[in-house]
Amino acid sequence: MASEPLVPLDRWNLGRVLFGPEELRKTNQQRFEMEQLDAVSHLDPERLEIVGWKDVRDDEFWVRGHVPGRPILPGVLQLESLAQLTSFYIGRTIPDIGFIGFGGVDEVRFRRTVVPGERLVLVGKGVEIRSRRAIFDTQGWVDGKLAVEARITGMRV
Repeated sequence: MASEPLVPLDRWNLGRVLFGPEELRKTNQQRFEMEQLDAVSHLDPERLEIVGWKDVRDDEFWVRGHVPGRPILPGVLQLESLAQLTSFYIGRTIPDIGFIGFGGVDEVRFRRTVVPGERLVLVGKGVEIRSRRAIFDTQGWVDGKLAVEARITGMRV
């Protein structure tokens, strides 16, 4: 996968919130500790692009037990954040599609740790989008450095 951003930096718009928590909840069904997407700043259906973020907090459920004394955001939660980003894209661009769940995760690479106090910028670029399945290349960035990348397949559940 690419080591350059899938969506050009000038379209990230990190200074604005296009969709915040209340709007995200209208599309994504995760709640409480499983909400892993905080905001979306860019959504472009013509280019099949979406950008958002997860602010990693020190009061999250995993902090106490995932490497005590040196908490590291679990990779599975990084992937969940990316999946929620792509699920939001599908829910906003395909009316009445219903719930999109994991269909597969491929080509996963973790490039650096993500810790409390950091913002994980989430980037998705559609590869194939149909009414029952969507495939996205995704990335997570922290302070301009690639932290995670994966190809995520979502399926209508």
